[in-house]
Amino acid sequence: MPSQDALLLAVWNWLNRMRDRNPRRLAVLLVVTGVVLAVLGWYFRPWLHGVVYGLYTTPIALPVVVLGLVVLAFLRPRLGTPGAAQVALVLAGFMLFVGIGGAGLLAGEELGKTTMTRSDTAGNLSETDPAKPRVVPQSVATRYASNTLNFPQYRIAGGDITVRNGTPYWSYALAPDGTFNHLTKRQHGTVLVDMTEQNAEVDTVVGDLQKGIGPAFYNNYRFETLKRADYLVQYQDPYMVVHEGEQYIAVPYTKPEFHWLPLPYTTPEWGGVVLLDRDGTVEDLSPAEARDHPALSGQKLYPFDLTRRKVAATKYRNGIVNTFTSHEDEIEVAPVPGEGNSQPFLVFTGAGPEYVVAVEPYGQAQGLKEVWTIDARTGEYERYSPTASLFGARKATDYVRQAARTTDWNRFTPSEPIPVVVDSQLYWQVRIVPEDSSGIAYTAFVNARSSDVHEVTTTAEVTAFLRGERVDGGGGDGQPGDRTPTLVVERVAPNGTVVGTLEIYDDETVRVRQGNATATNATNATTGPSSG
Repeated sequence: MPSQDALLLAVWNWLNRMRDRNPRRLAVLLVVTGVVLAVLGWYFRPWLHGVVYGLYTTPIALPVVVLGLVVLAFLRPRLGTPGAAQVALVLAGFMLFVGIGGAGLLAGEELGKTTMTRSDTAGNLSETDPAKPRVVPQSVATRYASNTLNFPQYRIAGGDITVRNGTPYWSYALAPDGTFNHLTKRQHGTVLVDMTEQNAEVDTVVGDLQKGIGPAFYNNYRFETLKRADYLVQYQDPYMVVHEGEQYIAVPYTKPEFHWLPLPYTTPEWGGVVLLDRDGTVEDLSPAEARDHPALSGQKLYPFDLTRRKVAATKYRNGIVNTFTSHEDEIEVAPVPGEGNSQPFLVFTGAGPEYVVAVEPYGQAQGLKEVWTIDARTGEYERYSPTASLFGARKATDYVRQAARTTDWNRFTPSEPIPVVVDSQLYWQVRIVPEDSSGIAYTAFVNARSSDVHEVTTTAEVTAFLRGERVDGGGGDGQPGDRTPTLVVERVAPNGTVVGTLEIYDDETVRVRQGNATATNATNATTGPSSG
Protein backbone atom coordinates (compact mmCIF):
# COMPACT_ATOMS: atom_id res chain seq x y z
CA MET A 1 0.00 0.00 0.00
CA PRO A 2 1.56 3.35 -1.04
CA SER A 3 2.54 5.76 1.71
CA GLN A 4 1.04 9.21 2.16
CA ASP A 5 4.20 10.86 0.81
CA ALA A 6 4.08 8.64 -2.28
CA LEU A 7 0.45 9.59 -2.93
CA LEU A 8 1.20 13.30 -2.57
CA LEU A 9 4.15 12.97 -4.94
CA ALA A 10 1.98 11.15 -7.48
CA VAL A 11 -0.67 13.86 -7.31
CA TRP A 12 1.97 16.55 -7.68
CA ASN A 13 3.47 14.84 -10.75
CA TRP A 14 -0.01 14.44 -12.27
CA LEU A 15 -0.75 18.14 -11.80
CA ASN A 16 2.55 19.05 -13.46
CA ARG A 17 1.73 16.86 -16.46
CA MET A 18 -1.75 18.40 -16.68
CA ARG A 19 -0.18 21.89 -16.58
CA ASP A 20 2.17 21.03 -19.43
CA ARG A 21 -0.45 19.32 -21.63
CA ASN A 22 -3.58 21.41 -21.04
CA PRO A 23 -3.13 24.33 -18.64
CA ARG A 24 -6.65 25.64 -19.33
CA ARG A 25 -8.29 22.36 -18.31
CA LEU A 26 -6.16 22.29 -15.17
CA ALA A 27 -7.25 25.82 -14.25
CA VAL A 28 -10.91 24.91 -14.71
CA LEU A 29 -10.44 21.76 -12.62
CA LEU A 30 -8.80 23.69 -9.81
CA VAL A 31 -11.51 26.35 -9.82
CA VAL A 32 -14.32 23.76 -9.74
CA THR A 33 -12.58 21.82 -6.99
CA GLY A 34 -12.11 24.99 -4.96
CA VAL A 35 -15.78 25.95 -5.36
CA VAL A 36 -16.97 22.49 -4.34
CA LEU A 37 -14.72 22.47 -1.28
CA ALA A 38 -15.86 25.98 -0.33
CA VAL A 39 -19.54 25.00 -0.60
CA LEU A 40 -19.01 21.82 1.43
CA GLY A 41 -16.93 23.69 3.99
CA TRP A 42 -19.60 26.36 4.34
CA TYR A 43 -22.41 23.85 4.77
CA PHE A 44 -20.48 21.69 7.22
CA ARG A 45 -18.89 24.65 9.03
CA PRO A 46 -20.38 23.50 12.37
CA TRP A 47 -18.01 20.52 12.20
CA LEU A 48 -15.07 22.88 11.82
CA HIS A 49 -16.12 25.12 14.70
CA GLY A 50 -13.69 23.67 17.26
CA VAL A 51 -10.65 24.29 15.03
CA VAL A 52 -11.79 27.70 13.78
CA TYR A 53 -12.76 28.94 17.24
CA GLY A 54 -9.55 27.59 18.74
CA LEU A 55 -7.45 29.52 16.22
CA TYR A 56 -9.65 32.61 16.59
CA THR A 57 -9.19 32.71 20.36
CA THR A 58 -5.44 32.03 20.16
CA PRO A 59 -4.16 35.30 18.68
CA ILE A 60 -0.60 34.46 19.74
CA ALA A 61 -0.53 32.03 16.79
CA LEU A 62 -0.43 34.82 14.17
CA PRO A 63 2.83 36.51 15.30
CA VAL A 64 4.41 33.08 15.75
CA VAL A 65 3.57 32.15 12.13
CA VAL A 66 4.95 35.50 10.92
CA LEU A 67 8.13 34.89 12.93
CA GLY A 68 8.48 31.44 11.36
CA LEU A 69 8.17 32.87 7.84
CA VAL A 70 10.77 35.56 8.60
CA VAL A 71 13.20 32.92 9.89
CA LEU A 72 12.53 30.77 6.82
CA ALA A 73 13.26 33.66 4.47
CA PHE A 74 16.44 34.59 6.39
CA LEU A 75 17.88 31.07 6.54
CA ARG A 76 16.85 29.85 3.09
CA PRO A 77 19.91 31.26 1.22
CA ARG A 78 22.24 29.73 3.81
CA LEU A 79 20.67 26.31 4.58
CA GLY A 80 18.53 25.68 1.55
CA THR A 81 14.77 25.26 1.53
CA PRO A 82 14.52 21.92 3.44
CA GLY A 83 16.97 22.89 6.18
CA ALA A 84 15.54 26.38 6.63
CA ALA A 85 12.02 24.99 6.78
CA GLN A 86 12.97 22.51 9.50
CA VAL A 87 14.65 25.17 11.64
CA ALA A 88 11.74 27.59 11.17
CA LEU A 89 9.21 24.89 12.05
CA VAL A 90 11.02 23.86 15.25
CA LEU A 91 11.48 27.47 16.34
CA ALA A 92 7.84 28.34 15.60
CA GLY A 93 6.65 25.28 17.49
CA PHE A 94 8.74 26.16 20.53
CA MET A 95 7.61 29.80 20.46
CA LEU A 96 3.99 28.73 20.09
CA PHE A 97 4.27 26.40 23.08
CA VAL A 98 5.86 29.09 25.25
CA GLY A 99 3.52 31.78 23.96
CA ILE A 100 0.35 29.79 24.63
CA GLY A 101 1.53 29.00 28.17
CA GLY A 102 2.39 32.63 28.89
CA ALA A 103 -0.83 33.89 27.32
CA GLY A 104 -2.81 31.42 29.40
CA LEU A 105 -1.29 32.76 32.62
CA LEU A 106 -1.95 36.34 31.56
CA ALA A 107 -5.54 35.44 30.68
CA GLY A 108 -6.06 33.82 34.09
CA GLU A 109 -4.63 36.84 35.89
CA GLU A 110 -6.75 39.26 33.87
CA LEU A 111 -9.91 37.21 34.41
CA GLY A 112 -9.29 36.83 38.15
CA LYS A 113 -8.44 40.46 38.84
CA THR A 114 -11.36 41.68 36.72
CA THR A 115 -13.71 39.38 38.61
CA MET A 116 -12.45 40.73 41.93
CA THR A 117 -12.78 44.34 40.75
CA ARG A 118 -16.28 43.92 39.35
CA SER A 119 -17.67 41.95 42.29
CA ASP A 120 -19.36 43.42 45.34
CA THR A 121 -18.57 42.50 48.93
CA ALA A 122 -21.59 40.99 50.70
CA GLY A 123 -22.19 41.42 54.42
CA ASN A 124 -24.33 38.28 54.53
CA LEU A 125 -25.73 35.56 52.32
CA SER A 126 -29.27 35.41 50.94
CA GLU A 127 -31.71 33.21 52.82
CA THR A 128 -32.57 29.96 51.06
CA ASP A 129 -36.11 29.84 49.68
CA PRO A 130 -37.88 27.04 51.64
CA ALA A 131 -40.50 26.77 48.89
CA LYS A 132 -37.81 25.67 46.42
CA PRO A 133 -35.53 23.30 48.31
CA ARG A 134 -32.84 21.46 46.39
CA VAL A 135 -33.64 17.98 47.67
CA VAL A 136 -32.76 15.56 44.83
CA PRO A 137 -29.10 15.44 43.69
CA GLN A 138 -28.34 15.02 40.01
CA SER A 139 -27.23 11.38 40.19
CA VAL A 140 -30.50 10.37 41.89
CA ALA A 141 -32.57 12.42 39.43
CA THR A 142 -30.87 10.68 36.52
CA ARG A 143 -31.70 7.32 38.06
CA TYR A 144 -35.33 8.38 38.62
CA ALA A 145 -35.63 9.52 35.01
CA SER A 146 -34.14 6.28 33.66
CA ASN A 147 -36.23 4.02 35.90
CA THR A 148 -39.52 5.59 34.79
CA LEU A 149 -38.67 5.79 31.08
CA ASN A 150 -41.14 3.77 28.97
CA PHE A 151 -40.03 4.71 25.43
CA PRO A 152 -38.03 1.78 23.96
CA GLN A 153 -36.58 3.84 21.10
CA TYR A 154 -35.30 6.69 23.27
CA ARG A 155 -32.94 7.42 26.11
CA ILE A 156 -32.42 10.37 28.42
CA ALA A 157 -29.67 12.83 27.53
CA GLY A 158 -28.19 15.82 29.30
CA GLY A 159 -29.26 16.72 32.80
CA ASP A 160 -29.62 20.31 33.94
CA ILE A 161 -31.87 22.48 36.08
CA THR A 162 -34.91 24.21 34.65
CA VAL A 163 -37.90 25.98 36.18
CA ARG A 164 -41.48 25.12 35.34
CA ASN A 165 -44.37 27.06 36.86
CA GLY A 166 -42.07 28.32 39.59
CA THR A 167 -40.78 24.86 40.59
CA PRO A 168 -37.20 23.77 39.83
CA TYR A 169 -36.74 20.47 37.99
CA TRP A 170 -33.92 18.36 36.67
CA SER A 171 -34.54 18.27 32.92
CA TYR A 172 -33.50 15.66 30.35
CA ALA A 173 -34.01 15.30 26.62
CA LEU A 174 -35.69 12.23 25.15
CA ALA A 175 -32.97 11.45 22.61
CA PRO A 176 -33.03 8.66 19.99
CA ASP A 177 -31.39 5.46 21.21
CA GLY A 178 -29.34 3.28 18.87
CA THR A 179 -27.71 3.97 15.50
CA PHE A 180 -30.83 3.53 13.34
CA ASN A 181 -32.97 5.73 15.56
CA HIS A 182 -30.15 8.26 15.83
CA LEU A 183 -30.17 8.64 12.05
CA THR A 184 -33.94 8.58 11.50
CA LYS A 185 -35.62 10.12 14.54
CA ARG A 186 -35.76 13.45 16.34
CA GLN A 187 -35.79 14.37 20.00
CA HIS A 188 -39.11 13.05 21.24
CA GLY A 189 -39.71 15.26 24.27
CA THR A 190 -38.53 16.30 27.72
CA VAL A 191 -38.31 14.40 31.01
CA LEU A 192 -38.70 16.51 34.16
CA VAL A 193 -37.78 15.32 37.66
CA ASP A 194 -39.05 17.47 40.52
CA MET A 195 -35.95 18.37 42.53
CA THR A 196 -38.00 19.60 45.51
CA GLU A 197 -39.54 16.18 46.24
CA GLN A 198 -37.51 13.33 47.72
CA ASN A 199 -39.59 10.62 46.05
CA ALA A 200 -39.56 10.13 42.28
CA GLU A 201 -41.87 12.79 40.86
CA VAL A 202 -41.31 12.47 37.10
CA ASP A 203 -43.24 14.18 34.32
CA THR A 204 -42.70 13.56 30.61
CA VAL A 205 -43.64 16.14 28.00
CA VAL A 206 -43.98 14.36 24.63
CA GLY A 207 -43.56 16.07 21.28
CA ASP A 208 -40.90 15.87 18.56
CA LEU A 209 -38.52 18.81 18.19
CA GLN A 210 -37.38 19.61 14.66
CA LYS A 211 -33.89 20.41 15.96
CA GLY A 212 -33.18 18.65 19.21
CA ILE A 213 -30.62 17.07 21.51
CA GLY A 214 -29.27 13.66 20.52
CA PRO A 215 -30.25 13.03 16.85
CA ALA A 216 -27.99 13.12 13.77
CA PHE A 217 -26.56 16.47 12.68
CA TYR A 218 -29.36 17.31 10.26
CA ASN A 219 -31.85 17.13 13.15
CA ASN A 220 -29.48 18.40 15.83
CA TYR A 221 -29.79 21.67 17.74
CA ARG A 222 -26.03 22.37 17.75
CA PHE A 223 -25.62 22.03 14.00
CA GLU A 224 -28.56 24.38 13.48
CA THR A 225 -27.31 26.84 16.10
CA LEU A 226 -23.85 27.12 14.56
CA LYS A 227 -25.45 27.77 11.15
CA ARG A 228 -28.12 30.28 12.21
CA ALA A 229 -26.62 32.08 15.22
CA ASP A 230 -23.23 33.61 15.98
CA TYR A 231 -20.40 31.33 14.87
CA LEU A 232 -17.36 32.75 16.67
CA VAL A 233 -18.62 32.11 20.19
CA GLN A 234 -18.42 29.19 22.64
CA TYR A 235 -21.76 27.48 23.27
CA GLN A 236 -22.34 25.89 26.67
CA ASP A 237 -24.39 22.82 27.58
CA PRO A 238 -28.06 23.11 26.56
CA TYR A 239 -31.02 22.67 28.89
CA MET A 240 -34.70 22.13 28.29
CA VAL A 241 -37.37 24.71 29.02
CA VAL A 242 -41.10 23.92 29.13
CA HIS A 243 -43.25 27.03 29.00
CA GLU A 244 -47.04 26.98 28.58
CA GLY A 245 -46.87 23.47 27.17
CA GLU A 246 -44.21 24.34 24.57
CA GLN A 247 -40.68 22.94 24.60
CA TYR A 248 -37.57 25.03 24.07
CA ILE A 249 -33.82 24.43 24.12
CA ALA A 250 -31.80 27.18 25.83
CA VAL A 251 -28.06 27.47 25.16
CA PRO A 252 -26.02 30.13 27.02
CA TYR A 253 -22.79 31.16 25.31
CA THR A 254 -19.61 33.12 25.88
CA LYS A 255 -17.69 35.33 23.49
CA PRO A 256 -13.97 36.19 23.55
CA GLU A 257 -12.60 39.54 24.64
CA PHE A 258 -9.23 40.33 23.07
CA HIS A 259 -6.16 41.70 24.88
CA TRP A 260 -2.98 42.54 22.99
CA LEU A 261 -0.27 43.41 25.51
CA PRO A 262 2.16 42.18 26.70
CA LEU A 263 1.12 39.11 24.67
CA PRO A 264 -2.07 38.69 22.65
CA TYR A 265 -4.69 36.56 24.45
CA THR A 266 -8.43 36.35 25.04
CA THR A 267 -10.72 36.05 28.05
CA PRO A 268 -14.35 34.82 27.95
CA GLU A 269 -17.36 37.00 28.68
CA TRP A 270 -21.07 36.27 28.68
CA GLY A 271 -22.47 36.80 25.19
CA GLY A 272 -26.12 35.83 25.53
CA VAL A 273 -28.52 32.90 25.16
CA VAL A 274 -29.68 31.08 22.06
CA LEU A 275 -33.26 29.79 22.23
CA LEU A 276 -34.66 27.15 19.86
CA ASP A 277 -38.38 26.42 19.75
CA ARG A 278 -40.12 23.20 18.74
CA ASP A 279 -40.01 24.14 15.04
CA GLY A 280 -36.27 24.71 15.11
CA THR A 281 -36.46 28.50 14.92
CA VAL A 282 -33.30 30.04 16.39
CA GLU A 283 -33.38 33.23 18.45
CA ASP A 284 -30.04 34.78 19.39
CA LEU A 285 -30.77 36.81 22.52
CA SER A 286 -28.55 39.28 24.32
CA PRO A 287 -28.46 38.96 28.13
CA ALA A 288 -31.05 41.74 28.48
CA GLU A 289 -33.30 40.20 25.79
CA ALA A 290 -33.03 36.79 27.46
CA ARG A 291 -34.17 38.22 30.80
CA ASP A 292 -37.22 39.79 29.11
CA HIS A 293 -38.19 36.71 27.08
CA PRO A 294 -41.38 35.14 28.51
CA ALA A 295 -40.17 31.57 27.91
CA LEU A 296 -37.05 32.25 29.99
CA SER A 297 -38.80 33.86 32.94
CA GLY A 298 -37.28 32.56 36.17
CA GLN A 299 -34.65 30.47 34.34
CA LYS A 300 -30.91 30.55 34.91
CA LEU A 301 -29.24 32.33 32.02
CA TYR A 302 -25.60 32.88 33.00
CA PRO A 303 -23.15 30.19 31.78
CA PHE A 304 -22.22 27.56 34.36
CA ASP A 305 -18.65 27.02 33.10
CA LEU A 306 -17.93 30.75 33.02
CA THR A 307 -18.96 31.00 36.68
CA ARG A 308 -16.54 28.32 37.78
CA ARG A 309 -13.74 29.61 35.57
CA LYS A 310 -14.02 33.18 36.85
CA VAL A 311 -14.16 32.23 40.51
CA ALA A 312 -11.26 29.79 40.11
CA ALA A 313 -9.23 32.53 38.37
CA THR A 314 -9.37 34.72 41.47
CA LYS A 315 -6.45 32.67 42.77
CA TYR A 316 -4.37 35.14 40.71
CA ARG A 317 -5.63 38.09 42.80
CA ASN A 318 -2.11 38.72 44.06
CA GLY A 319 -0.44 38.08 40.74
CA ILE A 320 1.00 35.17 38.78
CA VAL A 321 4.27 35.02 40.72
CA ASN A 322 2.40 34.60 44.00
CA THR A 323 0.68 31.44 42.74
CA PHE A 324 4.09 29.83 42.14
CA THR A 325 5.83 31.06 45.29
CA SER A 326 4.26 32.14 48.59
CA HIS A 327 0.57 31.46 47.72
CA GLU A 328 -0.49 34.42 49.86
CA ASP A 329 -4.29 34.71 50.04
CA GLU A 330 -4.59 32.13 47.24
CA ILE A 331 -7.83 30.16 46.95
CA GLU A 332 -9.11 27.06 45.22
CA VAL A 333 -12.62 25.90 44.41
CA ALA A 334 -13.52 23.29 47.01
CA PRO A 335 -13.86 19.76 45.60
CA VAL A 336 -17.12 18.15 46.66
CA PRO A 337 -18.42 14.57 46.61
CA GLY A 338 -21.32 13.75 44.33
CA GLU A 339 -21.39 11.66 41.19
CA GLY A 340 -21.66 13.68 37.99
CA ASN A 341 -21.92 17.11 39.57
CA SER A 342 -19.59 19.78 40.93
CA GLN A 343 -19.54 23.42 41.94
CA PRO A 344 -21.03 25.86 41.28
CA PHE A 345 -24.40 24.75 42.64
CA LEU A 346 -27.60 26.49 41.62
CA VAL A 347 -29.74 27.33 44.65
CA PHE A 348 -32.96 29.28 44.93
CA THR A 349 -32.99 32.13 47.41
CA GLY A 350 -35.32 34.93 48.29
CA ALA A 351 -33.40 37.04 45.75
CA GLY A 352 -33.90 34.49 42.95
CA PRO A 353 -31.73 31.74 41.43
CA GLU A 354 -28.05 32.03 42.35
CA TYR A 355 -24.91 30.08 41.62
CA VAL A 356 -23.00 29.39 44.83
CA VAL A 357 -19.29 28.57 44.89
CA ALA A 358 -17.49 27.78 48.14
CA VAL A 359 -13.73 28.30 48.03
CA GLU A 360 -11.05 27.10 50.41
CA PRO A 361 -7.53 28.36 51.12
CA TYR A 362 -4.91 26.90 48.81
CA GLY A 363 -3.30 23.69 49.99
CA GLN A 364 -4.35 21.29 52.73
CA ALA A 365 -6.61 23.73 54.59
CA GLN A 366 -10.31 22.84 54.47
CA GLY A 367 -11.79 25.92 56.12
CA LEU A 368 -14.22 28.19 54.33
CA LYS A 369 -12.32 31.11 52.80
CA GLU A 370 -15.11 32.74 50.78
CA VAL A 371 -18.55 32.05 49.40
CA TRP A 372 -19.20 33.48 45.96
CA THR A 373 -22.78 34.07 44.86
CA ILE A 374 -23.59 34.87 41.25
CA ASP A 375 -27.01 36.02 40.11
CA ALA A 376 -27.95 33.35 37.58
CA ARG A 377 -29.99 35.85 35.55
CA THR A 378 -27.79 38.95 35.55
CA GLY A 379 -24.30 37.54 36.13
CA GLU A 380 -23.60 39.91 39.03
CA TYR A 381 -20.88 38.61 41.37
CA GLU A 382 -20.74 38.95 45.14
CA ARG A 383 -18.24 37.46 47.57
CA TYR A 384 -18.87 36.81 51.22
CA SER A 385 -15.94 36.47 53.58
CA PRO A 386 -17.03 35.03 56.94
CA THR A 387 -15.91 36.96 60.00
CA ALA A 388 -15.79 33.79 62.11
CA SER A 389 -14.01 30.53 61.42
CA LEU A 390 -16.26 28.26 59.37
CA PHE A 391 -15.46 24.88 57.93
CA GLY A 392 -15.92 23.99 54.28
CA ALA A 393 -17.82 21.46 52.24
CA ARG A 394 -15.32 18.61 52.54
CA LYS A 395 -15.21 18.83 56.34
CA ALA A 396 -19.00 18.91 56.46
CA THR A 397 -19.16 15.42 54.98
CA ASP A 398 -16.68 14.23 57.62
CA TYR A 399 -18.97 15.46 60.37
CA VAL A 400 -21.91 13.68 58.76
CA ARG A 401 -19.92 10.44 58.77
CA GLN A 402 -19.02 10.91 62.42
CA ALA A 403 -22.59 11.66 63.46
CA ALA A 404 -24.18 8.76 61.58
CA ARG A 405 -22.19 5.87 63.01
CA THR A 406 -24.85 3.32 62.12
CA THR A 407 -24.73 4.18 58.40
CA ASP A 408 -22.88 1.62 56.29
CA TRP A 409 -20.49 3.93 54.42
CA ASN A 410 -19.50 1.09 52.12
CA ARG A 411 -23.01 1.25 50.66
CA PHE A 412 -23.86 4.94 51.06
CA THR A 413 -22.05 8.14 50.21
CA PRO A 414 -22.48 11.86 51.01
CA SER A 415 -23.48 13.82 47.93
CA GLU A 416 -23.47 17.46 46.87
CA PRO A 417 -22.87 19.46 50.08
CA ILE A 418 -24.78 22.64 49.21
CA PRO A 419 -24.49 25.83 51.27
CA VAL A 420 -27.88 27.01 52.56
CA VAL A 421 -28.69 29.92 54.85
CA VAL A 422 -31.34 29.60 57.55
CA ASP A 423 -31.94 32.39 60.08
CA SER A 424 -28.67 34.02 58.97
CA GLN A 425 -26.71 30.85 59.78
CA LEU A 426 -24.75 28.93 57.16
CA TYR A 427 -25.37 25.20 56.88
CA TRP A 428 -24.11 22.52 54.56
CA GLN A 429 -26.99 20.48 53.17
CA VAL A 430 -25.66 16.98 52.49
CA ARG A 431 -27.72 14.23 50.89
CA ILE A 432 -26.84 10.63 51.81
CA VAL A 433 -27.48 8.37 48.83
CA PRO A 434 -26.84 4.69 48.05
CA GLU A 435 -23.86 3.88 45.85
CA ASP A 436 -26.24 3.10 42.95
CA SER A 437 -28.04 6.46 43.42
CA SER A 438 -31.38 4.66 43.68
CA GLY A 439 -32.80 7.18 46.15
CA ILE A 440 -32.07 9.35 49.18
CA ALA A 441 -31.54 7.73 52.57
CA TYR A 442 -31.69 11.00 54.48
CA THR A 443 -30.52 14.62 54.42
CA ALA A 444 -28.11 16.11 56.93
CA PHE A 445 -27.77 19.81 57.71
CA VAL A 446 -24.38 20.64 59.21
CA ASN A 447 -23.91 23.95 60.99
CA ALA A 448 -20.80 25.50 59.42
CA ARG A 449 -19.73 27.06 62.72
CA SER A 450 -20.63 24.58 65.45
CA SER A 451 -20.50 21.33 63.38
CA ASP A 452 -23.90 20.25 64.82
CA VAL A 453 -25.57 17.74 62.51
CA HIS A 454 -29.34 17.72 62.07
CA GLU A 455 -30.67 14.71 60.17
CA VAL A 456 -34.04 14.70 58.39
CA THR A 457 -35.64 11.98 56.29
CA THR A 458 -38.62 13.54 54.50
CA THR A 459 -39.24 16.44 52.17
CA ALA A 460 -41.54 18.04 54.75
CA GLU A 461 -38.73 17.96 57.31
CA VAL A 462 -36.31 19.54 54.83
CA THR A 463 -38.78 22.34 54.17
CA ALA A 464 -39.43 22.80 57.88
CA PHE A 465 -35.72 23.10 58.59
CA LEU A 466 -35.27 25.69 55.82
CA ARG A 467 -38.15 27.67 57.32
CA GLY A 468 -36.22 27.79 60.59
CA GLU A 469 -38.59 25.57 62.52
CA ARG A 470 -35.89 23.15 63.61
CA VAL A 471 -32.65 25.11 63.46
CA ASP A 472 -30.09 23.85 65.97
CA GLY A 473 -28.91 26.31 68.55
CA GLY A 474 -25.34 25.59 67.44
CA GLY A 475 -23.91 25.30 70.94
CA GLY A 476 -25.23 28.70 71.94
CA ASP A 477 -24.13 30.47 68.73
CA GLY A 478 -27.50 30.46 67.05
CA GLN A 479 -31.13 30.93 67.90
CA PRO A 480 -33.83 28.26 68.04
CA GLY A 481 -36.57 28.22 65.44
CA ASP A 482 -40.30 28.61 65.76
CA ARG A 483 -40.62 25.50 67.98
CA THR A 484 -38.70 25.00 71.20
CA PRO A 485 -37.71 21.42 72.01
CA THR A 486 -38.71 20.05 75.40
CA LEU A 487 -35.78 17.67 75.49
CA VAL A 488 -32.41 17.61 73.72
CA VAL A 489 -30.47 14.33 73.56
CA GLU A 490 -26.76 14.66 72.85
CA ARG A 491 -24.50 11.91 71.48
CA VAL A 492 -21.11 12.34 73.14
CA ALA A 493 -17.85 10.76 71.98
CA PRO A 494 -15.40 9.25 74.51
CA ASN A 495 -13.31 12.44 74.35
CA GLY A 496 -16.31 14.55 75.36
CA THR A 497 -17.08 15.96 71.89
CA VAL A 498 -20.77 16.25 71.00
CA VAL A 499 -21.09 14.39 67.69
CA GLY A 500 -24.87 14.72 67.27
CA THR A 501 -28.02 16.03 68.83
CA LEU A 502 -31.65 14.96 68.80
CA GLU A 503 -34.42 17.42 69.63
CA ILE A 504 -37.63 16.11 71.21
CA TYR A 505 -40.78 18.22 71.00
CA ASP A 506 -43.89 18.20 73.15
CA ASP A 507 -45.86 16.01 70.72
CA GLU A 508 -43.11 13.36 70.41
CA THR A 509 -41.75 10.51 72.56
CA VAL A 510 -38.38 8.81 72.87
CA ARG A 511 -37.79 5.07 72.61
CA VAL A 512 -34.43 3.65 73.65
CA ARG A 513 -33.56 0.15 72.44
CA GLN A 514 -30.46 -1.96 72.86
CA GLY A 515 -28.52 -2.28 69.62
CA ASN A 516 -28.50 -6.11 69.69
CA ALA A 517 -32.11 -6.50 70.84
CA THR A 518 -34.86 -7.86 68.60
CA ALA A 519 -38.27 -6.33 68.14
CA THR A 520 -39.82 -8.85 70.54
CA ASN A 521 -37.31 -8.89 73.39
CA ALA A 522 -36.03 -5.32 73.23
CA THR A 523 -35.79 -3.42 76.49
CA ASN A 524 -37.56 -0.17 75.76
CA ALA A 525 -37.80 2.97 77.79
CA THR A 526 -40.37 5.43 76.56
CA THR A 527 -40.66 8.92 77.84
CA GLY A 528 -43.06 11.70 77.10
CA PRO A 529 -42.54 15.44 77.23
CA SER A 530 -40.06 16.57 79.82
CA SER A 531 -39.63 19.92 81.52
CA GLY A 532 -36.04 19.32 82.47
